Amino acid sequence: MQQLSQLRWIAIAGQLTTVLVVHFAMGIALPLAPMLLVLAALCLFNLLGPLYWRRLHHVRERHLLLALLVDVGALTALLHLAGGIANPFVFLYLLQVVLAAVLLRPRARWLLVAVTSACLLWLALVPSPVLLPADPERGLADRYVQGLLLCFVLIAVLLVVFMGRIGEVLRQRDARLAALRQRAVEEEHIVRMGLLATGAAHELGTPLATLAVILGDWQHLPHFTSDPELLQDVTEMQAQVLRCKAIVRGILQSAGEPRGEAPHLTGLRAFVDGMAAEWQRSRAQAGFDYRNKIAQDPTIVADAGLRQMLFNILDNAHEASPGAVALEARTRNGWLELEVDDAGPGFAPEMLRHFGTPYRSSKQAPGRGLGLFLAVNVARMLGGTIEASNRPHGGARVCVRIPLQALRPYEADRDDAPAPPPADRRG
Repeated sequence: MQQLSQLRWIAIAGQLTTVLVVHFAMGIALPLAPMLLVLAALCLFNLLGPLYWRRLHHVRERHLLLALLVDVGALTALLHLAGGIANPFVFLYLLQVVLAAVLLRPRARWLLVAVTSACLLWLALVPSPVLLPADPERGLADRYVQGLLLCFVLIAVLLVVFMGRIGEVLRQRDARLAALRQRAVEEEHIVRMGLLATGAAHELGTPLATLAVILGDWQHLPHFTSDPELLQDVTEMQAQVLRCKAIVRGILQSAGEPRGEAPHLTGLRAFVDGMAAEWQRSRAQAGFDYRNKIAQDPTIVADAGLRQMLFNILDNAHEASPGAVALEARTRNGWLELEVDDAGPGFAPEMLRHFGTPYRSSKQAPGRGLGLFLAVNVARMLGGTIEASNRPHGGARVCVRIPLQALRPYEADRDDAPAPPPADRRG
């Protein structure tokens, strides 16, 4: 509708210029008063129309049809007052028909074809108050031929401008729909994985509990207490089993099954420090370089999704370069930035092009690539982004950007999301 309104202003300006040129420059007497009245009515419609369209949730087909019928009616009135069927600008009806073919459904298209045909027939049957002489045999010296050429150029220019804009709008719409379809597919994939994870957690609960009891009993048997190495192995096995139970419990808790306590509130610095310390402790990571440069320390909700997302990225970095993983946390312009570096071989170009796509990984093994896929989707659900790149001196870098307002408690004041900060270009 906005495109039609802009096109109508162009048409009004062109029609007014043509009327004045024909009347004053070419010496053909036109009924200026009624023609200017028609143009004034068209201007009024174009001024008042947007006030009505903006009150609607969306413009319907009948509104577009009404706008095109008004244009056809105004053009018919002007043509009747300026020579009728002998006016070379009768071909402007084709512009309305093309617009209807693009914007309307078949029934409305054929209705506009019928209306324009009836208007053209009416112009042929009803004499015009102005007689326009035509002698096409004179070629370009004839004013009728000049009008035909001008009408063709005008229609061609308006169609290119309007159709180009409509095409761009349609391309943008198709791109948005494609992105939404891709997101729906990915979210459906996540739901299926969540169901599988929850089912597996139910199934693993009992055997893990049995293993924990057995290993606890073994620690007190004389055979193990007399051998420090065996006792250390059993103790480590029990610690890993307890870690597995904690993971299973976390899956079930994330699914909302066993608990319903209020969200845990904490400070941003303490939350990030706790995540880094927990990951280093649970992975027994040596050479972990953690730098906390967080300037702001707002109260946030301890988001389990953010924790798992960071753990997935750190795990990938650890697999790429054990003993050489770095994490830097900082806040900038209302965003939390978590930057993970490693000293591994870096990302292949194909991986960078399809970063975050499931089952795409440099590790040739079934099920790989899901960690980054989940991380990208968690960041997107929080309104953030994840960017991957290769460092100039070797290794990979993954930068997570999350808006702080997405982590704040619901009661806190929430302004509009800040614009994403520029990507860090450091080597």
